Amino acid sequence: MIIEQLYTNCLAQAAYYIESEGEVAIIDPLRDYQSYIEKAKGNNAKIKYIFETHFHADFVSGHIDLAAKTGASIVYGPTTVTTYPVHVATDNESFKIGKLTLKVLHTPGHTPESSSFLLLDENQKPYCVFTGDTLFVGDVGRPDLLDGIMTKEELAGMMYHSLKKLTALPDDVIVYPAHGPGSACGKNIGKETYSTIGEQKKFNYALQPMSEANFIKVVTDGIPPAPAYFFKDAMLNKQGYAHFDDVVKTGMKAMEVDEFENTIKQENVVIIDTRIPDEFENGFVPGSVNIGLSGQYAIWAATLFDLKKPIVLVCKPGTEEESVQRLTRVGFDNILGYLNQGFETWKEAGRKIDMVISISAEEFALDVKHNEKARVIDVRRPTEFDSGHVLNACSMPLADIPKRVNELDKSAELLVHCAGGHRSMIASSLLKKEGYINVKNVWGGYGKIREQEVALVEPKAAV
Repeated sequence: MIIEQLYTNCLAQAAYYIESEGEVAIIDPLRDYQSYIEKAKGNNAKIKYIFETHFHADFVSGHIDLAAKTGASIVYGPTTVTTYPVHVATDNESFKIGKLTLKVLHTPGHTPESSSFLLLDENQKPYCVFTGDTLFVGDVGRPDLLDGIMTKEELAGMMYHSLKKLTALPDDVIVYPAHGPGSACGKNIGKETYSTIGEQKKFNYALQPMSEANFIKVVTDGIPPAPAYFFKDAMLNKQGYAHFDDVVKTGMKAMEVDEFENTIKQENVVIIDTRIPDEFENGFVPGSVNIGLSGQYAIWAATLFDLKKPIVLVCKPGTEEESVQRLTRVGFDNILGYLNQGFETWKEAGRKIDMVISISAEEFALDVKHNEKARVIDVRRPTEFDSGHVLNACSMPLADIPKRVNELDKSAELLVHCAGGHRSMIASSLLKKEGYINVKNVWGGYGKIREQEVALVEPKAAV
Protein backbone atom coordinates (compact mmCIF):
# COMPACT_ATOMS: atom_id res chain seq x y z
CA MET A 1 0.00 0.00 0.00
CA ILE A 2 1.31 3.42 -1.02
CA ILE A 3 -0.44 6.62 0.05
CA GLU A 4 1.43 9.79 -0.82
CA GLN A 5 0.43 13.40 -0.29
CA LEU A 6 1.70 15.50 -3.19
CA TYR A 7 1.68 19.00 -1.72
CA THR A 8 2.16 22.16 -3.79
CA ASN A 9 3.12 25.03 -1.48
CA CYS A 10 2.46 27.93 -3.86
CA LEU A 11 -1.18 26.82 -4.20
CA ALA A 12 -1.47 25.39 -0.68
CA GLN A 13 -2.98 22.36 -2.45
CA ALA A 14 -2.69 18.63 -1.86
CA ALA A 15 -3.19 15.93 -4.48
CA TYR A 16 -2.93 12.27 -3.49
CA TYR A 17 -1.38 9.16 -5.03
CA ILE A 18 -2.77 5.80 -3.86
CA GLU A 19 -1.36 2.49 -5.09
CA SER A 20 -2.02 -1.17 -4.38
CA GLU A 21 -1.22 -4.28 -6.41
CA GLY A 22 -0.26 -2.26 -9.48
CA GLU A 23 -3.44 -0.16 -9.49
CA VAL A 24 -3.44 3.57 -8.81
CA ALA A 25 -5.98 6.20 -7.84
CA ILE A 26 -5.21 9.91 -8.04
CA ILE A 27 -7.22 12.37 -5.98
CA ASP A 28 -7.54 16.04 -7.02
CA PRO A 29 -4.65 16.19 -9.53
CA LEU A 30 -3.10 19.46 -10.70
CA ARG A 31 -3.43 20.50 -14.34
CA ASP A 32 0.17 19.55 -15.17
CA TYR A 33 -0.75 15.89 -15.14
CA GLN A 34 2.46 14.29 -16.44
CA SER A 35 4.07 13.78 -13.02
CA TYR A 36 1.30 11.36 -11.99
CA ILE A 37 1.79 9.26 -15.10
CA GLU A 38 5.54 9.16 -14.53
CA LYS A 39 5.13 8.16 -10.89
CA ALA A 40 2.82 5.28 -11.77
CA LYS A 41 5.04 4.21 -14.67
CA GLY A 42 8.08 4.18 -12.38
CA ASN A 43 6.23 1.75 -10.09
CA ASN A 44 5.02 -0.42 -12.99
CA ALA A 45 1.49 0.54 -12.03
CA LYS A 46 -1.55 1.81 -13.96
CA ILE A 47 -3.83 4.70 -13.06
CA LYS A 48 -7.31 3.25 -12.72
CA TYR A 49 -9.34 6.07 -11.17
CA ILE A 50 -9.19 9.85 -10.83
CA PHE A 51 -11.28 11.00 -7.89
CA GLU A 52 -12.45 14.60 -7.64
CA THR A 53 -13.65 15.75 -4.24
CA HIS A 54 -15.59 18.66 -5.84
CA PHE A 55 -15.44 21.30 -8.55
CA HIS A 56 -12.33 23.14 -7.42
CA ALA A 57 -12.51 26.93 -7.44
CA ASP A 58 -8.89 27.84 -6.72
CA PHE A 59 -7.14 25.80 -9.43
CA VAL A 60 -7.83 23.94 -12.65
CA SER A 61 -7.69 20.20 -12.09
CA GLY A 62 -5.78 17.85 -14.38
CA HIS A 63 -8.53 15.24 -14.36
CA ILE A 64 -9.66 15.63 -17.98
CA ASP A 65 -6.20 15.45 -19.58
CA LEU A 66 -5.07 12.73 -17.18
CA ALA A 67 -8.10 10.59 -18.05
CA ALA A 68 -7.51 11.14 -21.77
CA LYS A 69 -3.88 10.02 -21.49
CA THR A 70 -4.45 6.99 -19.25
CA GLY A 71 -7.99 5.76 -19.87
CA ALA A 72 -8.76 6.15 -16.16
CA SER A 73 -12.31 6.88 -15.03
CA ILE A 74 -13.11 10.26 -13.48
CA VAL A 75 -15.23 9.86 -10.36
CA TYR A 76 -17.28 12.65 -8.76
CA GLY A 77 -19.77 12.53 -5.93
CA PRO A 78 -23.59 12.61 -6.09
CA THR A 79 -25.44 15.46 -7.88
CA THR A 80 -22.50 16.15 -10.22
CA VAL A 81 -23.31 17.43 -13.70
CA THR A 82 -20.54 17.91 -16.28
CA THR A 83 -20.20 18.32 -20.05
CA TYR A 84 -17.62 15.50 -20.29
CA PRO A 85 -17.81 11.79 -19.34
CA VAL A 86 -17.57 11.03 -15.61
CA HIS A 87 -18.80 8.39 -13.21
CA VAL A 88 -21.23 10.05 -10.82
CA ALA A 89 -20.95 7.96 -7.67
CA THR A 90 -23.71 7.25 -5.20
CA ASP A 91 -23.30 7.81 -1.49
CA ASN A 92 -21.42 4.87 0.08
CA GLU A 93 -20.43 3.45 -3.32
CA SER A 94 -17.11 1.58 -3.19
CA PHE A 95 -14.19 1.35 -5.64
CA LYS A 96 -11.39 -1.21 -5.54
CA ILE A 97 -7.73 -0.27 -5.99
CA GLY A 98 -5.79 -3.51 -5.66
CA LYS A 99 -6.46 -4.73 -2.10
CA LEU A 100 -7.74 -1.33 -1.00
CA THR A 101 -11.25 0.11 -1.10
CA LEU A 102 -12.27 3.74 -1.51
CA LYS A 103 -15.74 4.46 -0.20
CA VAL A 104 -17.62 7.60 -1.26
CA LEU A 105 -19.05 9.71 1.55
CA HIS A 106 -21.25 12.46 0.16
CA THR A 107 -20.37 15.51 2.28
CA PRO A 108 -22.04 18.56 0.71
CA GLY A 109 -21.57 22.01 2.19
CA HIS A 110 -18.58 23.56 0.49
CA THR A 111 -20.40 22.68 -2.74
CA PRO A 112 -23.41 20.42 -3.36
CA GLU A 113 -21.36 17.62 -4.97
CA SER A 114 -18.54 17.74 -2.41
CA SER A 115 -17.56 14.26 -1.31
CA SER A 116 -14.98 12.69 0.94
CA PHE A 117 -13.32 9.36 0.13
CA LEU A 118 -12.77 6.90 2.97
CA LEU A 119 -9.92 4.46 2.37
CA LEU A 120 -10.31 0.97 3.82
CA ASP A 121 -7.23 -1.23 4.07
CA GLU A 122 -7.07 -4.85 2.88
CA ASN A 123 -8.85 -5.91 6.09
CA GLN A 124 -11.64 -3.36 5.44
CA LYS A 125 -10.48 -1.25 8.37
CA PRO A 126 -10.86 2.53 7.97
CA TYR A 127 -7.36 3.93 7.52
CA CYS A 128 -7.68 7.49 6.22
CA VAL A 129 -10.20 9.86 4.69
CA PHE A 130 -9.61 12.36 1.89
CA THR A 131 -11.85 15.24 2.88
CA GLY A 132 -11.38 17.69 0.01
CA ASP A 133 -12.62 21.13 1.04
CA THR A 134 -15.11 19.79 3.58
CA LEU A 135 -12.73 19.38 6.52
CA PHE A 136 -9.33 21.04 6.87
CA VAL A 137 -6.87 20.97 9.74
CA GLY A 138 -8.43 23.41 12.19
CA ASP A 139 -11.10 24.65 9.78
CA VAL A 140 -13.83 23.73 7.31
CA GLY A 141 -14.45 24.78 3.72
CA ARG A 142 -16.09 28.11 2.95
CA PRO A 143 -19.79 27.75 2.10
CA ASP A 144 -20.18 30.97 0.10
CA LEU A 145 -19.16 30.07 -3.45
CA LEU A 146 -22.62 29.49 -4.95
CA ASP A 147 -24.09 32.97 -4.57
CA GLY A 148 -27.30 33.19 -6.59
CA ILE A 149 -27.75 29.43 -6.57
CA MET A 150 -27.58 28.60 -2.87
CA THR A 151 -26.98 30.91 0.07
CA LYS A 152 -23.99 30.43 2.35
CA GLU A 153 -26.42 29.66 5.16
CA GLU A 154 -28.03 26.83 3.16
CA LEU A 155 -24.65 25.32 2.33
CA ALA A 156 -23.41 25.72 5.90
CA GLY A 157 -26.48 23.83 7.09
CA MET A 158 -25.62 21.00 4.72
CA MET A 159 -22.04 21.01 5.99
CA TYR A 160 -23.22 20.71 9.59
CA HIS A 161 -24.74 17.33 8.80
CA SER A 162 -21.89 16.26 6.50
CA LEU A 163 -19.33 16.74 9.26
CA LYS A 164 -21.25 14.33 11.46
CA LYS A 165 -20.43 11.61 8.91
CA LEU A 166 -16.75 12.37 9.37
CA THR A 167 -16.74 12.72 13.16
CA ALA A 168 -18.47 9.33 13.37
CA LEU A 169 -15.30 7.71 11.97
CA PRO A 170 -12.74 6.19 14.38
CA ASP A 171 -10.48 8.75 16.06
CA ASP A 172 -7.32 7.22 14.58
CA VAL A 173 -8.44 7.71 10.96
CA ILE A 174 -6.01 10.07 9.23
CA VAL A 175 -7.53 13.23 7.74
CA TYR A 176 -6.05 14.22 4.37
CA PRO A 177 -7.56 17.55 3.21
CA ALA A 178 -7.22 19.24 -0.17
CA HIS A 179 -5.60 22.38 1.25
CA GLY A 180 -3.22 23.66 3.88
CA PRO A 181 -2.28 27.05 5.37
CA GLY A 182 -2.54 30.02 3.02
CA SER A 183 -5.47 28.71 0.99
CA ALA A 184 -8.43 31.04 0.51
CA CYS A 185 -10.76 28.02 0.59
CA GLY A 186 -10.99 28.31 4.37
CA LYS A 187 -10.98 31.14 6.90
CA ASN A 188 -7.98 30.13 8.98
CA ILE A 189 -6.56 26.74 8.04
CA GLY A 190 -4.01 25.27 10.46
CA LYS A 191 -0.31 24.95 9.70
CA GLU A 192 -0.31 21.15 9.31
CA THR A 193 -1.35 19.44 6.08
CA TYR A 194 -2.90 16.35 7.69
CA SER A 195 -4.29 15.29 11.05
CA THR A 196 -6.63 12.68 12.55
CA ILE A 197 -10.35 12.62 13.22
CA GLY A 198 -9.64 12.53 16.96
CA GLU A 199 -7.37 15.59 16.86
CA GLN A 200 -9.88 17.54 14.83
CA LYS A 201 -12.72 16.68 17.21
CA LYS A 202 -10.61 18.17 19.99
CA PHE A 203 -9.19 21.28 18.35
CA ASN A 204 -11.21 22.25 15.26
CA TYR A 205 -13.55 25.12 16.20
CA ALA A 206 -16.20 23.90 13.75
CA LEU A 207 -16.37 20.41 15.25
CA GLN A 208 -17.17 21.49 18.79
CA PRO A 209 -20.63 20.65 20.14
CA MET A 210 -23.12 23.30 19.00
CA SER A 211 -26.55 23.65 17.49
CA GLU A 212 -27.01 23.83 13.74
CA ALA A 213 -27.99 27.50 14.03
CA ASN A 214 -24.82 28.33 15.99
CA PHE A 215 -22.71 26.34 13.54
CA ILE A 216 -24.11 28.29 10.59
CA LYS A 217 -23.35 31.57 12.35
CA VAL A 218 -19.81 30.57 13.32
CA VAL A 219 -18.87 29.16 9.92
CA THR A 220 -20.30 32.03 7.87
CA ASP A 221 -18.98 34.84 10.08
CA GLY A 222 -15.89 36.70 8.89
CA ILE A 223 -15.40 34.97 5.54
CA PRO A 224 -13.21 37.21 3.38
CA PRO A 225 -14.43 37.89 -0.18
CA ALA A 226 -13.54 35.10 -2.61
CA PRO A 227 -11.10 36.01 -5.41
CA ALA A 228 -13.01 36.60 -8.64
CA TYR A 229 -11.13 33.85 -10.45
CA PHE A 230 -12.59 31.22 -8.10
CA PHE A 231 -15.88 31.25 -9.99
CA LYS A 232 -14.12 31.02 -13.36
CA ASP A 233 -11.93 28.08 -12.30
CA ALA A 234 -14.94 26.22 -10.92
CA MET A 235 -16.67 26.67 -14.28
CA LEU A 236 -13.61 25.40 -16.18
CA ASN A 237 -13.50 22.31 -13.99
CA LYS A 238 -17.17 21.71 -14.62
CA GLN A 239 -17.33 22.43 -18.35
CA GLY A 240 -13.82 21.51 -19.52
CA TYR A 241 -10.77 23.46 -20.66
CA ALA A 242 -8.03 23.71 -23.28
CA HIS A 243 -5.52 20.85 -23.31
CA PHE A 244 -2.59 21.52 -21.03
CA ASP A 245 -0.01 20.47 -23.63
CA ASP A 246 -1.40 22.93 -26.18
CA VAL A 247 -1.38 25.84 -23.72
CA VAL A 248 2.20 25.13 -22.65
CA LYS A 249 3.37 24.78 -26.26
CA THR A 250 2.03 28.24 -27.09
CA GLY A 251 3.33 29.77 -23.87
CA MET A 252 6.82 28.42 -24.48
CA LYS A 253 7.34 30.58 -27.55
CA ALA A 254 10.65 32.45 -27.21
CA MET A 255 10.29 36.03 -28.47
CA GLU A 256 13.21 38.15 -29.60
CA VAL A 257 13.23 41.80 -28.52
CA ASP A 258 11.50 43.22 -31.60
CA GLU A 259 8.66 40.70 -31.53
CA PHE A 260 8.26 41.09 -27.78
CA GLU A 261 8.14 44.88 -28.12
CA ASN A 262 5.51 44.71 -30.86
CA THR A 263 3.44 42.26 -28.83
CA ILE A 264 3.32 44.39 -25.67
CA LYS A 265 2.12 47.37 -27.69
CA GLN A 266 -1.12 45.48 -28.31
CA GLU A 267 -4.10 46.44 -26.19
CA ASN A 268 -4.69 44.52 -22.96
CA VAL A 269 -1.42 42.53 -23.06
CA VAL A 270 -0.13 41.97 -19.52
CA ILE A 271 3.62 41.69 -18.86
CA ILE A 272 4.44 39.53 -15.84
CA ASP A 273 8.05 39.53 -14.65
CA THR A 274 8.64 36.37 -12.60
CA ARG A 275 12.06 37.27 -11.19
CA ILE A 276 12.62 37.83 -7.48
CA PRO A 277 11.91 41.38 -6.25
CA ASP A 278 15.62 42.07 -5.58
CA GLU A 279 16.38 41.66 -9.28
CA PHE A 280 13.21 43.29 -10.58
CA GLU A 281 13.66 46.58 -8.73
CA ASN A 282 17.01 47.25 -10.41
CA GLY A 283 15.51 47.29 -13.89
CA PHE A 284 12.50 45.98 -15.79
CA VAL A 285 10.51 46.38 -18.98
CA PRO A 286 8.22 49.42 -18.45
CA GLY A 287 4.68 48.35 -17.59
CA SER A 288 5.77 44.99 -16.13
CA VAL A 289 4.17 43.64 -12.98
CA ASN A 290 6.52 41.74 -10.71
CA ILE A 291 5.01 38.51 -9.40
CA GLY A 292 8.00 36.43 -8.35
CA LEU A 293 8.07 32.66 -8.53
CA SER A 294 9.25 32.62 -4.93
CA GLY A 295 5.76 33.41 -3.59
CA GLN A 296 2.15 32.56 -4.37
CA TYR A 297 2.83 33.41 -7.98
CA ALA A 298 -0.14 31.87 -9.77
CA ILE A 299 -2.62 32.86 -7.07
CA TRP A 300 -1.62 36.52 -7.22
CA ALA A 301 -1.63 36.53 -11.03
CA ALA A 302 -5.18 35.15 -11.08
CA THR A 303 -6.29 37.50 -8.32
CA LEU A 304 -5.02 40.60 -10.13
CA PHE A 305 -5.69 39.79 -13.80
CA ASP A 306 -8.57 38.33 -15.77
CA LEU A 307 -7.80 34.76 -16.86
CA LYS A 308 -8.57 35.63 -20.49
CA LYS A 309 -6.00 38.42 -20.64
CA PRO A 310 -3.12 37.79 -23.08
CA ILE A 311 0.04 37.28 -21.01
CA VAL A 312 3.71 37.65 -21.93
CA LEU A 313 6.49 36.74 -19.52
CA VAL A 314 9.89 38.04 -18.55
CA CYS A 315 11.74 35.31 -16.67
CA LYS A 316 15.10 34.45 -15.28
CA PRO A 317 16.58 32.19 -18.00
CA GLY A 318 15.78 28.58 -17.18
CA THR A 319 12.53 29.33 -15.35
CA GLU A 320 10.31 29.90 -18.39
CA GLU A 321 8.57 26.53 -18.36
CA GLU A 322 7.87 26.72 -14.63
CA SER A 323 6.48 30.22 -15.11
CA VAL A 324 4.11 29.02 -17.85
CA GLN A 325 3.02 25.80 -16.14
CA ARG A 326 2.17 27.44 -12.86
CA LEU A 327 -0.05 29.98 -14.61
CA THR A 328 -1.95 27.19 -16.37
CA ARG A 329 -2.76 25.67 -12.98
CA VAL A 330 -5.10 28.56 -12.19
CA GLY A 331 -6.65 28.82 -15.64
CA PHE A 332 -4.50 31.14 -17.77
CA ASP A 333 -4.80 29.75 -21.31
CA ASN A 334 -3.72 32.80 -23.33
CA ILE A 335 0.02 32.91 -22.63
CA LEU A 336 1.65 34.26 -25.78
CA GLY A 337 5.31 33.58 -24.98
CA TYR A 338 8.31 34.97 -23.14
CA LEU A 339 11.22 37.36 -23.76
CA ASN A 340 14.09 35.19 -24.99
CA GLN A 341 16.99 35.27 -22.49
CA GLY A 342 15.06 37.57 -20.20
CA PHE A 343 15.44 41.21 -19.19
CA GLU A 344 19.16 41.45 -19.98
CA THR A 345 18.46 41.13 -23.71
CA TRP A 346 16.00 44.00 -23.49
CA LYS A 347 18.56 46.14 -21.67
CA GLU A 348 21.40 45.23 -24.04
CA ALA A 349 19.20 46.16 -27.00
CA GLY A 350 19.06 49.69 -25.64
CA ARG A 351 15.34 49.67 -24.94
CA LYS A 352 13.86 51.93 -22.28
CA ILE A 353 13.82 50.48 -18.77
CA ASP A 354 12.07 51.36 -15.51
CA MET A 355 13.04 50.86 -11.86
CA VAL A 356 11.45 50.76 -8.41
CA ILE A 357 13.07 52.65 -5.55
CA SER A 358 13.25 50.53 -2.41
CA ILE A 359 13.93 52.07 0.98
CA SER A 360 14.75 50.71 4.40
CA ALA A 361 12.45 51.04 7.39
CA GLU A 362 14.79 53.72 8.74
CA GLU A 363 14.39 55.79 5.55
CA PHE A 364 10.64 55.18 5.73
CA ALA A 365 10.54 56.65 9.24
CA LEU A 366 12.36 59.78 8.07
CA ASP A 367 10.02 60.20 5.09
CA VAL A 368 6.93 59.88 7.27
CA LYS A 369 8.31 62.44 9.71
CA HIS A 370 9.69 65.06 7.33
CA ASN A 371 7.93 64.70 3.95
CA GLU A 372 4.48 66.30 3.92
CA LYS A 373 3.66 64.68 0.57
CA ALA A 374 4.43 61.15 1.79
CA ARG A 375 1.46 58.82 2.01
CA VAL A 376 1.70 55.35 3.51
CA ILE A 377 -0.01 52.62 1.48
CA ASP A 378 -0.48 49.41 3.49
CA VAL A 379 -1.24 46.52 1.10
CA ARG A 380 -1.71 43.82 3.73
CA ARG A 381 -5.03 42.08 4.29
CA PRO A 382 -7.64 43.92 6.42
CA THR A 383 -7.08 41.53 9.33
CA GLU A 384 -3.35 42.29 9.25
CA PHE A 385 -4.05 46.02 9.11
CA ASP A 386 -6.41 45.78 12.08
CA SER A 387 -3.74 43.99 14.11
CA GLY A 388 -1.56 47.13 13.97
CA HIS A 389 -0.64 49.77 11.40
CA VAL A 390 1.09 53.08 10.83
CA LEU A 391 -0.92 56.11 11.95
CA ASN A 392 -2.87 57.63 9.02
CA ALA A 393 -1.87 54.77 6.68
CA CYS A 394 -4.19 53.99 3.78
CA SER A 395 -5.38 50.38 3.86
CA MET A 396 -5.37 49.17 0.26
CA PRO A 397 -5.05 45.36 0.19
CA LEU A 398 -3.06 44.12 -2.79
CA ALA A 399 -6.07 42.29 -4.23
CA ASP A 400 -8.03 45.58 -4.28
CA ILE A 401 -5.47 47.73 -6.09
CA PRO A 402 -6.74 47.16 -9.67
CA LYS A 403 -10.19 48.51 -8.78
CA ARG A 404 -9.04 51.20 -6.33
CA VAL A 405 -5.94 52.49 -8.07
CA ASN A 406 -7.56 55.79 -9.10
CA GLU A 407 -8.22 56.73 -5.47
CA LEU A 408 -4.59 57.78 -4.99
CA ASP A 409 -2.97 61.14 -5.66
CA LYS A 410 -0.37 60.90 -8.42
CA SER A 411 1.47 63.93 -7.03
CA ALA A 412 1.99 62.28 -3.65
CA GLU A 413 4.98 60.18 -2.68
CA LEU A 414 3.61 56.69 -2.07
CA LEU A 415 5.40 54.60 0.56
CA VAL A 416 4.18 51.07 -0.09
CA HIS A 417 4.59 48.27 2.44
CA CYS A 418 3.22 44.85 3.30
CA ALA A 419 4.36 42.48 6.05
CA GLY A 420 7.77 41.64 4.63
CA GLY A 421 8.31 43.01 1.12
CA HIS A 422 6.97 40.51 -1.43
CA ARG A 423 3.43 41.85 -1.84
CA SER A 424 4.59 45.46 -1.67
CA MET A 425 6.82 44.94 -4.73
CA ILE A 426 3.86 43.54 -6.65
CA ALA A 427 1.85 46.56 -5.54
CA SER A 428 4.62 49.02 -6.41
CA SER A 429 4.93 47.60 -9.92
CA LEU A 430 1.15 47.76 -10.38
CA LEU A 431 1.15 51.41 -9.35
CA LYS A 432 4.01 52.23 -11.70
CA LYS A 433 2.15 50.45 -14.50
CA GLU A 434 -0.80 52.76 -13.85
CA GLY A 435 1.31 55.89 -14.14
CA TYR A 436 2.33 56.55 -10.54
CA ILE A 437 5.90 57.85 -10.61
CA ASN A 438 6.70 58.65 -6.96
CA VAL A 439 6.51 55.10 -5.60
CA LYS A 440 8.82 53.68 -2.94
CA ASN A 441 8.80 50.09 -1.79
CA VAL A 442 9.60 49.50 1.89
CA TRP A 443 11.87 46.52 2.42
CA GLY A 444 11.15 44.47 5.52
CA GLY A 445 7.57 45.73 5.63
CA TYR A 446 5.62 46.29 8.81
CA GLY A 447 7.85 43.92 10.74
CA LYS A 448 10.77 46.33 10.34
CA ILE A 449 8.65 49.49 10.51
CA ARG A 450 7.53 48.57 14.03
CA GLU A 451 11.13 48.75 15.17
CA GLN A 452 11.35 52.44 14.21
CA GLU A 453 10.13 55.58 15.95
CA VAL A 454 6.94 55.76 13.94
CA ALA A 455 3.47 56.51 15.29
CA LEU A 456 1.44 53.29 15.22
CA VAL A 457 -2.15 52.31 15.83
CA GLU A 458 -2.20 49.11 17.87
CA PRO A 459 -5.30 47.04 18.72
CA LYS A 460 -6.74 47.57 22.16
CA ALA A 461 -5.92 44.82 24.63
CA ALA A 462 -8.83 42.57 25.52
CA VAL A 463 -10.32 43.34 28.93
